[in-house]
Amino acid sequence: MTALHARRREDLAALLPAHEADAILVTHAVNVYYLTGLASSNAAVLVRADASAALATDSRYIGAARNVCADIEVIEERDVAGALLAGPGGGSGGAGRTGVEADHMSVAAYFRLGGDLPRLSQAVESVRMVKDEDEIALLRTACEITDRAFEAVLPELRPGTTEKEIARALERHMAALGADAPAFEAIVASGPNGAVPHHAPSDRPLERGDLVTMDFGARHLGYHADMTRTVAIGEPAGWQRELYDLVRAAQGAGLAAARTGTATHEVDAAARDLIAGAGYGEFFKHGLGHGVGLEIHEVPFLSPRKPGRPGRPELSELSEQPERDREHARLEDRVPITVEPGVYLPGRGGVRIEDTLVARDGGPELLTRTTKELLVL
Repeated sequence: MTALHARRREDLAALLPAHEADAILVTHAVNVYYLTGLASSNAAVLVRADASAALATDSRYIGAARNVCADIEVIEERDVAGALLAGPGGGSGGAGRTGVEADHMSVAAYFRLGGDLPRLSQAVESVRMVKDEDEIALLRTACEITDRAFEAVLPELRPGTTEKEIARALERHMAALGADAPAFEAIVASGPNGAVPHHAPSDRPLERGDLVTMDFGARHLGYHADMTRTVAIGEPAGWQRELYDLVRAAQGAGLAAARTGTATHEVDAAARDLIAGAGYGEFFKHGLGHGVGLEIHEVPFLSPRKPGRPGRPELSELSEQPERDREHARLEDRVPITVEPGVYLPGRGGVRIEDTLVARDGGPELLTRTTKELLVL
């Protein structure tokens, strides 16, 4: 895999002149893994503008580092960042301006390193955003496991079963189907709990007449799937079916808009405007979706805010989508994203429908394939 990681480092190095940096110190564990293949809890990699690199890690990982990073210099040191900055290729070693990952380094660590280093934002993430076909294949497998786990859990969705029991069952089925781990802690929200977008599963038993929202995904070889489906326990009331049909239509509009070259805020608008036009705009308060890959939330972020527009978004729950989404205004080929509109009615319940897909030049490729018909159990 050294050629793959070398190519990724070359892509990162090509960005450095635009940041007025001669090197970048990468300390975020996921980004270190992406650039080198080394998985650890204490490692850093210095990538220079000529694409040469050095990696530092401690005695626990030095053997693995020398094995998987045979094409770059490897340093054994507990203070990984300090060792790289002090070395001949580091910022204090005369190689010029070395930037740090502003989104991941703590204030304490920054000042411990001197407090005057250029702060680069989302440099590695901008390289990670566009996946290669091998990455997409891993993500596709994670989504297939997720689809199959949903099908397996359906017989367990019955009155009397608790939200926690369903969440545990989803995780059990994903493991049995080959997942390395859940992509994140599953959300299971029944009845009035469905009005809370990130409800933590509780001991509430499912009841006839409930809508039940399940948001979950499998992780496969580091890549994260993300899917949400809402089902009905018993015949749904008229308002429940109406709400479901609205969210399904909005999700379809978002999927259709998720084409390469489309601005991320325009994809959001395709779904959001439909919900707002039906009178439920105030009940859809989060962004339409986000990138997925080695992390469950990656760039780009699909929100109502246009990239480059100053200020915070007006919608309160968009605070989870940081300023970095300004840097990624349009979808590109081979960028995996989610499309997940929802409507949440306090005290009554809610509906969310979500798929993982890949933006393609020829049109989006849907990775989660579970039916979006309202299932009545």
